[in-house]
Order: sequence, then structure tokens, then C-alpha cells
Amino acid sequence: MTVFIKGGSVVNADRTFIADVLCSDGKIVEIGDNIDAPKGARVVDAQGQYVKPGGIDPHTHMQQPFMGTVASEDFESGTAAALAGGTTMIIDFVIPNPQQNIMEAYRQWRDWAEKAVADYTFHVAITWWDDSVYEDMGTLVREHGVNSFKHFMAYKNAIMADDEILVNSFSRALELGAIPTVHAENGELVFRLQQALFDTGMTGPEAHPLSRPPECEGEAANRAIRIAEVLKVPLYIVHNSCRQSLEAITRARNEGQRVFGEVLAGHLLIDDSVYRHPDFDVAAAHVMSPPFRSKEHQDALWRGLQSGNLQTTATDHCCFCADQKAAGKDDFRKIPNGTGGVENRMEVLWHHGVGTGRLTMNEFVAVTSANAAKIFNIYPRKGSVSVGADADIVVWDPEATKTISTKTDHQNVDYNIFEGMNVKGCASHTISQGKVVWADGKLDVERGAGRYVDRPPYAGYYSALKIQAERAVPVPVER
Repeated sequence: MTVFIKGGSVVNADRTFIADVLCSDGKIVEIGDNIDAPKGARVVDAQGQYVKPGGIDPHTHMQQPFMGTVASEDFESGTAAALAGGTTMIIDFVIPNPQQNIMEAYRQWRDWAEKAVADYTFHVAITWWDDSVYEDMGTLVREHGVNSFKHFMAYKNAIMADDEILVNSFSRALELGAIPTVHAENGELVFRLQQALFDTGMTGPEAHPLSRPPECEGEAANRAIRIAEVLKVPLYIVHNSCRQSLEAITRARNEGQRVFGEVLAGHLLIDDSVYRHPDFDVAAAHVMSPPFRSKEHQDALWRGLQSGNLQTTATDHCCFCADQKAAGKDDFRKIPNGTGGVENRMEVLWHHGVGTGRLTMNEFVAVTSANAAKIFNIYPRKGSVSVGADADIVVWDPEATKTISTKTDHQNVDYNIFEGMNVKGCASHTISQGKVVWADGKLDVERGAGRYVDRPPYAGYYSALKIQAERAVPVPVER
């Protein structure tokens, strides 16, 4: 298929310019002024609109088995919803059970993802350790295009990684040129606080944020950062929700450490008052970890994006419907953790970021697409409107308006955390692999069209780390 995007303003992370864009055979083949549209090409009139790299959501959980149930969103419906919102690629997670063979889990997730309608790839979680995990990490990097490994510092007695696992896995990632990522919460403290609150009669969703205070997140973020500092390995911290974790990241970056931070659209826009809603279903629908915080933390996170200390935005898209959330009706600890958002991330960040002057258009592209592509080493194939890049493009109408609602969503969940929010700026067209898959408010997708994207090791920051390591090799004293 050939797609000709005419007369729009191309917006990349580094610059903005007016140009036509020609896509053929899934690639961007020409960018310039007054290009002649090839015969038979599908023409997209982008005058008055912005032509941007498709969004990359670096943190989703489609079809995730968790807390005794399975997320309601599978890879087909989830990637379709992503495309409707202008996101053309997701990075999901393979999460082995403790003692489960890592490669077995990886193959299982690959099978689940075969029905995806947009491109995808995987982080792989390290939930336990022995020599087989060491070997499998090498296999995943060398043969399967995995260059990032996830570590849950929470969820005690389930998938929590203790310090020994962190040290072993971080060290192996360094050997392989991969990047460790962490969910930063002190699992021991969370476990203790959950029990204490429950014992006092706090059984509802209002206890959830109290059991996971910002201090638990800040401590874990700092601990992971200092382990990474000693081992001289880069680090990516997912879904930062509070000032304390941001301060830990900022301090480390100011000290020259290679630490990257992610923030969720929800944590930028929703505060913890939702947990005290009188309707259990509404309050429970917002239960996720880390929880939504008070407004002071939202302000801090926006400043983190503006300053560059937080580099990426995500959703942690992990959907559970009301009947699933009801498992914790009498015990908040049993409410499945997770919310949606993959369809709405781009539009809410544009409205509340670019629309308020918090972000420029170019910064928006950086935090929704380009930075993730760079950190996970798929740039400029992804994250850039440039010749030779994949034709994953969103044509953005800055004047379009909508009211976010589950009634019009494509996400497979019965509640939207952004329900009723009015936004200005939406995707008029989404192009995936050189095909128009979203136009005029309608999806045109093909089950299984999504491709698994290999991510090579040794992203650019590794060259700097190598030089630093060579300069810091200890030398024995000759006596």
C-alpha cells in the first residue's frame, strides 16, 4: 500500500516543518515539498494538522494473569484501542511465575500476542533466580530481541524481587548490554501496612493508598538507583507517582548516573480523592500500584517532565472490570491492581500538556514516542518521521474535540479513569506499517497484523558507560 500525507506540519522531537510525506511498503520513503502523489496512492489531507511519529506506550499489560484473574484486555483489543488513540506500538511484559522457566513464559506471551493488530515487543520480568535464569537472559537478548528486564520490588510472597535477585539480574543485564527496569515500592513495608490497616477495620479501597505511601516508593527507587550505581548499570524506573521517587531520580541524574524515569498519564491527572468515592465500584476501578497521589505530587511530576528528569509517558494499561474488582469487596488487598488508558494517553497529554503550555509540541513527541524509542534502542526505526523509518504515523487534528467515555472507547473495560474529561486535540488518522488503520472515527485493522519488534542490546548510552567503566578500573597498590 502507498499512502501520501499531504500538506501537514511534520512534528518530530527536534524540529517542526511543513512537508508532504510518502509511505510505501511499510516505510517512509520521501519527505519534501510538493511531492507528486503516485497513481493509486491513498491521499490523506493533513493541511492544518500535525504529522507526528505514532505513540509508543512503553508499559502495558495485555491479557495479564494477576491476583487470581486475567486482565480483560487482550492483545487484539488492546492494540486496536491504542491505534484509535494514535499509539502505534506497545511494550508489554512477560511475567514468569516464581520458579517458572523464563523461556516457557516468554513463548506463552508470544503466543498470546500473535493476534495483535499493531507492533509490539516485550520487557521480561525476573521474578526468581538460579543458573537457568542467568542463561535464559542471555538467550533472550541474543536470539529474541529483548533488551530490558523488569523487577518488581513489591508484591511480597508473589513476584517480588529481593536485593539478591536485583544484584544478580542487574549484573547479568550489564554483561548483556540490556537495561534493568524496576517497579519501585518497598514490598516489605507495603505488606506490613496492608495487614495493619486491615486489622483496624480498614477494608475498603480508601486503605489502598494508605498502604503504599510515597515514602515506600521513594525508598525503593533510591535503593534500586544505588544498587545500579555500584554495579555501573543503567536503570529505568517505571510509573513514578510521587515527588520522592522523582527526587531520587533527579539526584542521581545530577550526579551523572544513567537513570531514566517514566510517568503515567493517570498519575499526572488524577488525585487520591477517587479512593474515597462512596461507590465501591468507582473507587475500586482506580486501584492500581503505585496509587494515585495528592495534587502536590502531580505538580512535581509535571515539573519532572518539563525538566527532562522524567523522559517517557505510559499507561500501565492493565484492565479489570467491576466483577473482577469485586473480589476485594471485603478486603482491599484482594482488589486486582490495574487501570486502563492506552487509548487516551496521547489526547489527555496533548490537552493538559501542550494545551496548557507545560509541553511544546516537540517535547510532546519526545515523551510520547521518541524517548522510549531511544532508551529501548529502536530509534529512528520508531519514534521519528524520517526517511527509512517505519511508516507508523499519527495525523493530529489540534482543533478536534471529544468527551472521553466508555461508551465510545475501544478499550475492553467497563470504566475509564478519564471518564467525562473533555479534550481538544485528537488523532484524525493513524497509520501503522504504512496502512491507514484509523480514519474518520473508524478502525480498519487486521487480526495478527502486528509484528514483534526486535530490540538490539547496547543502546547508545552504553558507549558512555563503557568509557566510564574503563576509566574507573581499580588498580592495586604496588608495595
